[in-house]
Amino acid sequence: MEQHSLKQTKYLVYAALGIALVFACTVFVNVRLPIAANGGLIHLGNVPLFIIAILYGRWLGALAGGLGMALFDVVGGWFLWAPFTLVIVGLMGYTVGAICEKNQSFMAYVLALLAACTIKIVGYYGAEGIIYGNWIAPLVSVPGNLVQIGLASAIVLPVVQKLKKHAVAFSWAGSRR
Repeated sequence: MEQHSLKQTKYLVYAALGIALVFACTVFVNVRLPIAANGGLIHLGNVPLFIIAILYGRWLGALAGGLGMALFDVVGGWFLWAPFTLVIVGLMGYTVGAICEKNQSFMAYVLALLAACTIKIVGYYGAEGIIYGNWIAPLVSVPGNLVQIGLASAIVLPVVQKLKKHAVAFSWAGSRR
């Protein structure tokens, strides 16, 4: 019983750290895009999101990404976006983690990040269409989303190769480790 409690505590600590890292990298390392009329933003919050999802799996990826970036939306004054971000970015983290739980190869990482990019573009295109009631205006956000995921991928792919050798292994239910 005590071992199970320790695993739960570790999981909660890693989830909290993941949420905090995603939030901090979104808040403190960002650039507003002058070309997007609806206030596009490029940030580095996807870097810890992807690293956490690749190293620790779908559930930590979903929690860290969804909650960390939704919290940014609430604190940063993007309230209307928070529910969309929770779902879209949570799904990105879940997908990256799910792909990488099954295969820990460089090509799996690339595939996972491409899947996350697709989710981001389709998800935020749909969210903007709903929020603004216009299905043409969201096209302006696609290049920014591509740059954001491309930049995160360029950082994550070389870094995660080194980090996976040192990642703390977990053995809670549903984890690959």
